[in-house]
Amino acid sequence: MEILVNPNFAYVLLVVGFLLALLAIVTPGTGMLEVGAFFCLALAGYIAYRIGINLWALVVIVISFVPFVYATRKPKRGLWLGLSIAGILLGSIYIFNTEGWLPKVNPFLALFISALVGGFLWLVVGKTVKAANARPTHDLGALIGQIGETKTAVHENGSVQVAGELWSARSEKSIPPGTHIRVIKREGFILVVEREDQSKK
Repeated sequence: MEILVNPNFAYVLLVVGFLLALLAIVTPGTGMLEVGAFFCLALAGYIAYRIGINLWALVVIVISFVPFVYATRKPKRGLWLGLSIAGILLGSIYIFNTEGWLPKVNPFLALFISALVGGFLWLVVGKTVKAANARPTHDLGALIGQIGETKTAVHENGSVQVAGELWSARSEKSIPPGTHIRVIKREGFILVVEREDQSKK
């Protein structure tokens, strides 16, 4: 089969395999990305074995995973992610034995795939890492000190409205409905409250 010695086909498989592998690192757990990456890289590896590879290009690809890992954990993510993308794309273009400086891969195909995959990685991986490291929008710790209002009588249990939401609550002393309260601490999803005028004494 001629396709199994086609460097262009192998190049596409290689880049897609690395793309799936990088996405699997950022969003682990499903198994689908890992399986897809394995099959693409295994088939690309078989074709590369038959065609012959440049060892230096393979080393560049492997080293490019280091800045990618840094991009998921360190500041200046854009710099590390950019270095990783550039290294993977450069290494994959020159992975097959070449004569001189011209790659065996069609330069127009390489340019198109590089722009497509590089842009995709930049946007998706950058946003995924940013979302993973972002502070939760609903910080339960921020409820402490907030002022709210009792919706039922509160003592050993009851309901209060704080920050626009209804919460289960308890208090040391009985508090009637419609009273302004202050959250003094949180026990799981139960707020411990006291009368707001009491907290000012």
